[in-house]
Amino acid sequence: MKLIKTLTAFLAISLFGVSYANAGSHEYTYSGPADLSGEKLTIFGPWLAPQDDDFRDVISIFEAATGASVEYGGSDEFESIINIDCQAGSPADIAVFPQPGLAANIAATGCLKPLDNDIKQMVLDNYAAGQSWVDLTTYKDPAGFSKFYGVFYRVNVKSLVWYSPDNFEDNGYEIPETMEDLLALADQMVSDGNTPFCIGLGSGGATGWPATDWMEDIMLRTHSPNTYDRWVSNEMKFNDQKVIDAMEFFGSIALNDSYVNGGTKAVATTDFRDSPNGLFTSPAECMMHRQASFIPAFFPEGSEAGVDYDFFYFPPFASQNLGKPVLGAGTLMAATNDRPITTEFMKFLLHTEANERFMEKGGFLTPHKFVDIDKYSSETFKGLHEILINATTFRFDGSDLMPGWVGAGSFWTGMVDYTNGKSAKDVADEIQASWEAGQ
Repeated sequence: MKLIKTLTAFLAISLFGVSYANAGSHEYTYSGPADLSGEKLTIFGPWLAPQDDDFRDVISIFEAATGASVEYGGSDEFESIINIDCQAGSPADIAVFPQPGLAANIAATGCLKPLDNDIKQMVLDNYAAGQSWVDLTTYKDPAGFSKFYGVFYRVNVKSLVWYSPDNFEDNGYEIPETMEDLLALADQMVSDGNTPFCIGLGSGGATGWPATDWMEDIMLRTHSPNTYDRWVSNEMKFNDQKVIDAMEFFGSIALNDSYVNGGTKAVATTDFRDSPNGLFTSPAECMMHRQASFIPAFFPEGSEAGVDYDFFYFPPFASQNLGKPVLGAGTLMAATNDRPITTEFMKFLLHTEANERFMEKGGFLTPHKFVDIDKYSSETFKGLHEILINATTFRFDGSDLMPGWVGAGSFWTGMVDYTNGKSAKDVADEIQASWEAGQ
């Protein structure tokens, strides 16, 4: 497991006019309304058990400090209900959006309230790659002006490569620091008679999505964040040569029989949940698997983090000089009004204790630079946090931000077509045509 740097810092944040006891060396002094007794705040989101109770425990900190009453309600039909509530003029004070595309759509209707500059500055100051988090929550208001609308709270990381420490140690392999090193390592593995990667795109009706994650990570490592944004919005067409080049780079790995377990024919037919199993066979069927932080849920039962498996950051090209981009996803909080209690709770989300309490529960990752990392429930999350705080750029999963018929349609199927033999140009042309046709 990677070395975890201990972060110590002093930060003064204005919130409620009350003080919390904090872990570590941090001290916080708040100014503002000291008493919100009698005030009630409602929050609506997609979190169900057990995350809903974990979040209510976080909420209890705010309630105890202010005297306010906060009610959270969750639903697996959040996306449809929030639209209905906004149209009826009765949304919750704060909405928890599972992805920024939906929040942007709601902001354009006028249902969301832009956040003040103090909160924006807190994000810039407290979050690693803070400008990225601001960019991801800056949307057009009904008049077409760009406004800052939300705070990300609970995120995940996709730019990961999973491996077996024993397999690496037995073969003398080192963790690659650059993409050039990763490709050289893959060639060394082939030379040693090993297979570098397991890749599986199968996912029932969603088959193909793992390849879109590859594409997004590659785009972030070969072009600027602005180019990535322009691609995701289609300001830069999907069949631009830059995108075709990225697809062909993916193909240099996925379509190389020596690089992939089962050869290229297995890529499109192997289920993504079964794909990493090759890391654990004896002898190993593959040495590495690029996938998001959720994938250990599908590892063989009894597999132990740090012993049977570990991960490293999917590295950037040294030659591109693009820093350390990280691809991921997460939930964001947005306000539907500017009531004082609403504003104060949004600020509270940026306080370390609001993050640390959830961190202790497990399944929670934050880009906050000043949390006590020992509050994380596992070494795995400490390692993920290290990747987040070292990120120079963070971008959301591009396919989730594209129109549904593209991001969850032609992009998915197009990547399967590519692995089955269609040219990158033909695939990119077809995806662009789908985008323009609206289907």
